[in-house]
Amino acid sequence: MGRVTGRRRVLRVDAERVVRRPDTLVVEEPLEIRIAGRPVTVTMRTPGDDFDLAHGFLVTEGIVRSPAEVDMIRYCAGADEDGRNTYNVLDVALADGVALPDLTLERNFYATSSCGVCGKASIDALEVTAAWPIASDDLSVDAAVLAALPDRLRAAQRVFDSTGGLHAAGLFDAAGELLCAREDVGRHNAVDKLVGWALRERGLPLAGCILVVSGRASFELTQKALVAGIPMLAAVSAPSTLAVDLAERVGMTLVGFLRGPSMNIYTGPQRITTPAG
Repeated sequence: MGRVTGRRRVLRVDAERVVRRPDTLVVEEPLEIRIAGRPVTVTMRTPGDDFDLAHGFLVTEGIVRSPAEVDMIRYCAGADEDGRNTYNVLDVALADGVALPDLTLERNFYATSSCGVCGKASIDALEVTAAWPIASDDLSVDAAVLAALPDRLRAAQRVFDSTGGLHAAGLFDAAGELLCAREDVGRHNAVDKLVGWALRERGLPLAGCILVVSGRASFELTQKALVAGIPMLAAVSAPSTLAVDLAERVGMTLVGFLRGPSMNIYTGPQRITTPAG
């Protein structure tokens, strides 16, 4: 698994004994994303699928809309004390004619792994104009199919079993088939990795798709789903008030507490077929 996991010594205490043993932890390292050599953001992430993460960041920040707008992404400077590349700095070259983002003091360049929204200066900067309206998306999903998706996402998590410390984001079709899954210590990074994959595969907008996340449904995750053209977001935990308000405003179906056969449908119930019809 390379740098995705690391080993640390731990003092394990239970009711019967105290032992020292190695424990497997998820790796968390900074990734700096530059555009044309200029720093744009630093996010704490789990290494792996870094190019997907960068592509997804470009989409969800409203910088690009198609893979043709990205000329190249490469690892660049970032050496440790022994001169080895840390692979923690990416430089993006946009295609000719694509406008560079406005790199002003309005943006805080550091985003934590727990909350990418913390990297924004004000609430007014949070809503990125969506390129693809989703209110008219005719996605229809049976409630029983939807209920099975968290377990299918959990089965696709390669690293969670050994660490217990990763969020996951999965993209499904209406029949419940997994199209792609990504993991990261930050839930917003997992979604960006998923959106970046879709951009590279020329799959945007993600009409008729369901985004399932392993944690809560924040405003930012709802906004990312909107920008990617996803009509349904389902989370195993709670949504926030801002997430519900945004989903209602743009015509997205938002589901929370998706656990076993039960769920809370906060917005867009017409897309989910329930036993009561």
